[in-house]
Amino acid sequence: MAIPIAYNIRNLSVRKTTTLMTALGIALTVAVLLAVLALVGGLNTAFESTGNPLQILILRKSATSELSSNFTRQSYQDLKFKPGIARNKNGEPMASLELVTVINLESPENPSGMNVTLRGLPPVGLELRDNLKLETGRWFQPGRREIVVGKSVAKRYPAAKLGGKLRFGRGDWEVVGTISAGDSAVNSEIWADLNQASSDYNRSEVLSSALVRATDPVAATALINDLKNDQRLNVDAVPEKEYYESQTNASAPIKFLGIFISIIMMVGSCFAAMNTMYAAVSRRAKEIGTLRVLGFSKGGILLSFFLESVLLSILGGILGCLLVLPLNNITTGIGSFVTFSEVAFQLRVTPEIMLAGVLFAMFMGAMGGFFPARNAARKEILVALRET
Repeated sequence: MAIPIAYNIRNLSVRKTTTLMTALGIALTVAVLLAVLALVGGLNTAFESTGNPLQILILRKSATSELSSNFTRQSYQDLKFKPGIARNKNGEPMASLELVTVINLESPENPSGMNVTLRGLPPVGLELRDNLKLETGRWFQPGRREIVVGKSVAKRYPAAKLGGKLRFGRGDWEVVGTISAGDSAVNSEIWADLNQASSDYNRSEVLSSALVRATDPVAATALINDLKNDQRLNVDAVPEKEYYESQTNASAPIKFLGIFISIIMMVGSCFAAMNTMYAAVSRRAKEIGTLRVLGFSKGGILLSFFLESVLLSILGGILGCLLVLPLNNITTGIGSFVTFSEVAFQLRVTPEIMLAGVLFAMFMGAMGGFFPARNAARKEILVALRET
């Protein structure tokens, strides 16, 4: 015969202080884990939301990123008319030659400055970006030292706000617009006219990469093979989405550290739950004996005390979710090991992450409650009734 769950709920409510303190310890452990998962989830979303399945990024052979790639204008002229490249409404190839470098910007969080990606691109480069939106101001004009900045850059760096000026290259550049593109990495970049930026950095002939759009998936595969096998070009070609998704490894050290800390805290939380349940078993010895006299089995008592521990941990898991919920949509940034620049993104506390936190709490409760529950079930009736 099973003991009603209302019995466990009543016992937890009677021991308010002990219940709350144990639940709070579990909640802090869950909150640490959820904060890490929210950070990793936001960073992965920024990279995974970037790129178009039909677009191909072309780099110098053996280059691991746009920053380390040298791509010449001559190579661009040789490839932009290859079969399979789509054309825009004006009949021009959807191929963008681009310059990528980094500049250092100061912020209140980083007075010494952080690297931010600067991208020089032609007008066709704007057409190749999906969901691109000009939020404020206007687009930069060719031949001028004007820039548009991603919304995350404008939010994190005071000097990069609309109307401000940034000094890099050979002079000051005016911020004339703010752009966004969903949750993508575009929000973490600064864009300028290709020719003006390459002139400022003395890279008029040797730039970084080319981005092209294929007409369809079959053409994209054929174009990648054609580019890789073209000995004259000596380039590597990768799908744009694959290139950005590969950068999610920037979150691996954070995820590992966060999970490692959570495991250490989990051990402490398990012991806290175990101590709470052992104390409950000790105080309720006569209750256990009475339950046995009333006909409840050892298995029923074991299950009852085990469920009580799990209920306590669920309460802690819910508290942990509430603690971390204010972090949702907060903008932060992290340095990428691929681009050596900061990628800004929003923390994502999703329902899936909160469910993972509650399940993690239940696991802690199960680990901490099993042995006290077994101890309660093994008490003999007369021994239990005699205990004070």
